[in-house]
Amino acid sequence: MSNIPNFYKDRVALNVLAGSVQNASECYEAAEHHIVLGVLSKNYGNDELAIEDMKLYQAETDNALSVGLGAGDPNQSQMVSRISAKLQPQHINQVFTGVGTSRALLGQQDTFINGLVSPTGKVGLVNIATGPLSSKQPTAEVPVETAIALLKDMGGSSIKFFPMNGLNHIDEFKAVAKACSDNDFYLEPTGGLNLENFEEIFQIAVDAGVKKIIPHVYSSIIDKRTGYTRPEDVKSLFKIVKKVLD
Repeated sequence: MSNIPNFYKDRVALNVLAGSVQNASECYEAAEHHIVLGVLSKNYGNDELAIEDMKLYQAETDNALSVGLGAGDPNQSQMVSRISAKLQPQHINQVFTGVGTSRALLGQQDTFINGLVSPTGKVGLVNIATGPLSSKQPTAEVPVETAIALLKDMGGSSIKFFPMNGLNHIDEFKAVAKACSDNDFYLEPTGGLNLENFEEIFQIAVDAGVKKIIPHVYSSIIDKRTGYTRPEDVKSLFKIVKKVLD
């Protein structure tokens, strides 16, 4: 099984939440395998339960597993690192301060690890205080170029820009996308993406020249009744991807 996400045209892979192994399989097919399926560590009482269950997702989707925190919860950072070391997934979600631990425990460079930075309301500056302790302190606002360099130092693959709140931070996002392109780094927009704003957000990253993009589309495409991501919505997202890139 490959540790590298299956990027469409070597450029983009979707990221959605999988409510079950069957749901993961359906979404995997809906995106023609160009996707990583998020499973949240927060949903498990201990490492063993998480590892045992997530292995089922790996087997069903050729390792297109994205180990998640759970709404960016910094207290899940260590658990994500521990279980990812055993699972060797294609994708890991991490708070900024957890990236180095995850990369060291993985023991390889292929798995994608994002580092969570937050908008500050100031174009060109991001908040990197997203860890278990640092998130409770005053924000640490640094130039996005510095955040990228720090993530590279720690073995990170991409910036997870969260929460975007849809289009509310679009000017900041444009600056982040340009910095990622200029500094040969990858980008993961997340928080409030939906079928209506997805194309605009994705197009910004493409136009900026970001080499690899992993957009996260979560709650907006989850069926409230079942708790599962709607495969037909994943299909719609992938159509947009093709429209932009083809």
